[in-house]
This record gives sequence, C-alpha cells and structure tokens, in this order.
Amino acid sequence: MTAQNGAKTGVENGNQNGTHDGHPATDIHVYDVHHQKLNSAGLPKDEAEWLERARFVSEVLAKDAPIRDIENKSPVAEVALLKSSGLLKILGPTKYGGGGQTWDVAYKVIREVAKGDGSLGMLLGYHILWSTTVNVVGTDEQADRFHELILKNNYFVGGAVNPRDSDLTIKPDGDDFVVFNGQKNFNTGGVISDLTVLEGVYDGTEGHIFTIVKTDQPGIKFAHNWNNVGLRLTESGSVSIENVKIPWADAFGWDAETKKPIESILTIPYATLLLPTIQLVFSNFYLGITLGALAFSTRYTANNTRAWPFGGDNKEKATDEFYILERYGNFTAHARAAEALLDRAGEQVANVYTRHSAKRDVSARTRGEVAEWVASAKIVATDVGLRITSGVFEVTGARATGKKVGLDRFWRDVRTHTVHDPVAYKNRELGRFALLDEIPEPSWYT
Repeated sequence: MTAQNGAKTGVENGNQNGTHDGHPATDIHVYDVHHQKLNSAGLPKDEAEWLERARFVSEVLAKDAPIRDIENKSPVAEVALLKSSGLLKILGPTKYGGGGQTWDVAYKVIREVAKGDGSLGMLLGYHILWSTTVNVVGTDEQADRFHELILKNNYFVGGAVNPRDSDLTIKPDGDDFVVFNGQKNFNTGGVISDLTVLEGVYDGTEGHIFTIVKTDQPGIKFAHNWNNVGLRLTESGSVSIENVKIPWADAFGWDAETKKPIESILTIPYATLLLPTIQLVFSNFYLGITLGALAFSTRYTANNTRAWPFGGDNKEKATDEFYILERYGNFTAHARAAEALLDRAGEQVANVYTRHSAKRDVSARTRGEVAEWVASAKIVATDVGLRITSGVFEVTGARATGKKVGLDRFWRDVRTHTVHDPVAYKNRELGRFALLDEIPEPSWYT
C-alpha cells in the first residue's frame, strides 16, 4: 500500500454540520484552539513530556465527556484531537516522524487519556496496537513501508479482528492478489479510521494473514450499530468485508512468490506477542477509567455531598464522615497497588520487545512468563476497576446518580469491556502457572 494524495480520511469525512458518512458525529472544529497549540508544539521528547501531553488531552476530553457519552455520536472531533496531539505516533520509528518510545510509556499514556474519557483511551490503545502489528507478524520491508504510510499521513488505524467471530475468508485473485470476505460483529474504531487491520484464513490452509487496508472503499461496510451501555464512543459495531483486494506484498509475513507463510516470522513465539501486548492495553484503560472515577468522585464529594444527619456522631461536612474517609482510603490503596502492578507488567512487555525485536528470538518460556505478568494485571485491574467504579456512589450520595452528573459512565465503561474475555480464565491460567509452573499455550486471548 502507498499513500494516496488527496485521499479522504476517516476524520475528514466528518464535517461542521455534525455528520460522518451520513451519521451523527461530533463537530470536527470544536477543538480548533487546541489543534493550533498542539501542532505548534511538535512531538514530546521524553516520557515526562509524553505523559504531560496525554494529561492535557485527557483534561480537554473530560470537560464534555458526560454529554458526549449521552449523545453517542461518532468521535470525529476527538480522534482529530488525538492526531493533533501526536499521541498516535508514540511508538513509531523516529525516521518516519514517530515518537520512538517503548511500550511501558505507551501504556501509561493510554491510561492517562482513559482517565478523562474511557472511549478515547480505548481507541488510542487499539490504534497503537494495530499500527505496530506489522512489527510482530510482518517482514522488515513491510514494517518500514507501513510505518512510513501511517506516520507521514498521521493515520488512525482501526481493526476488524474479533476472533470470536468466524475468520474472514481469503482467496487468491490471479497470481498477484488475494481477496478478503466476511463479517465481524465488533470492529473497534473502524467507522472513524483511515486504515483498517484485516485478518483471515487463506483458503485451503490453516494459515492466518494480517494486512492493513484503506478504510474508505466500497468493500468495507459499517452497520453503525454500536449503542452499548459503556464505551459508547468507540464505534465498535459490526462491519462487512466484501471483496477487499490486496497485493500479496501486503500479506504480513507471507512470501509473495511461494504464497506461504515465512516460517522464520510466523511460526515462532515472537509472532504471538500481539496477544499479551493487547491484553495489557485493556488493563491500562480499565485502570485509567478507574482512576478517572476516583478523581471525579473526590471532587464531587468535596463540593456536593452532604453529611448524614442521623448517624449519632454527626458531622458538619461529608469530608469529615468516618465511612467516607475510610472508603476513599481503601479505594486509593487498591488503585495505587494496581498502578504499581501494571507499571511492572508494562516494563516486562517493553523489555521483551527491546531485547528480542532485532532477532525475534524470544523463547516460549520468556513469552509465557510475560503473559502471566499481563494476566496478573488483567485480574487486578478488573477487580479493582469494578469495585471502585461502583463503590464511589457510596461516598457521593444519591444526587450523584443523576444522568447529567456522569459518574455512572466510569462503571459502564469498565463493565462493558471486562466481559471481553472472561477474567475467570485468567485466574485459572495464572493458578496453573503458580501451582504447576505451566506457561500458557498462546491463543487469541493469552
């Protein structure tokens, strides 16, 4: 794939009348003042600057997140803000204009954005994973070519890779092309993406092919049916793939001459790193949402919650109530413990890529041990997230349940994605590792 001059991108399909491909969307110009500031600032230079940039974006998004959650419009303006911020480029090679950071920094940035808006934290996380997929399952030539395409055009990448659905079918079209067909019930970010990751099984084999294609083409048809209780701005609805054609040269990790997977790329443990990598993406936006709920509720309690006048040990202010102080202390302790664990897991993932990317020589054992750090993080982020995002209502009061307050969105966001894959299986998997020293068999969820 090469860049198309003048091609209409996913964000450019939005307009000031609040539509995107005929469907309701946020006004692309709403953040214009921030675009100007961010574009003039350039990319951050180190971890501290990247986190500060993410914090700024998070604060901007938090201001109107409750109303945007209610309206459930395509986040055209918000994705444009992610583009202007440079956050989409955080892991990209510097030679093509990327940030050149490592995964541990990227995870913290995802978490920071999710504090202000869980949906945009999720979209950012998925983009970072999909935009670097070629590093893991592609050739060096493919990685160079697609990084240049994505970074120089500042493209946002979505993905139609839900493994719970039937695989897309892939068949040859002459000697130089293959064609994808099928349907996916979930396709995060596709509607507002510039590029889409496709994955399917090549006809007559068990070989999977990943690729990246332009989203704006007749063969990619979105149902615009995402209207779930949480993460409402992720555009995670269904999509149909009809006769989407790519050249063999764009089939990641496959030999265009022999039409077979390159064993030195696709049949080694390194090729399975995408799964623990994205699982830790999930945990970080769970934790970001949780920390956002805690910050939101503390402000609400301090400014709005009234002391209970019938307890016998009456206080003048809610912030003097024993049970409120006790709950916030407990929530904070658990949130801090989760942060420490996720940071440690992020370092484990980053170290694997740093040490083994050049030769793709990670062992199955090392890969498995990293996966169990990720499983630990997933378990804790899920448990702490559900507990805190529901528990904050106990310390904010009945008025905090008002729709206009928006406190409920944090729990709805965490609850929606924590059923993505049952955390009970992560507990069992980690138990087998702890008790029997068994590393997990790589799968679509491990």
